[in-house]
Amino acid sequence: MAKIKSYVKESYDELMNKVSWPTWSELQSSAIVVSIASLIIALIVFLMDLAFRNILEQFYSLFG
Repeated sequence: MAKIKSYVKESYDELMNKVSWPTWSELQSSAIVVSIASLIIALIVFLMDLAFRNILEQFYSLFG
């Protein structure tokens, strides 16, 4: 039980004194960057899906 208590105490101390937490404005700007990057990646994947679908439809129409 003493090990668990020591672990919790050390974890709390590390989170409060040793970790550098970002400011609210840093969090907002990071969230915007992540959102924009996610939308760009989703758009790229969508366009690749459309391209492969069209390519495969053309390929299958040769044999069907």
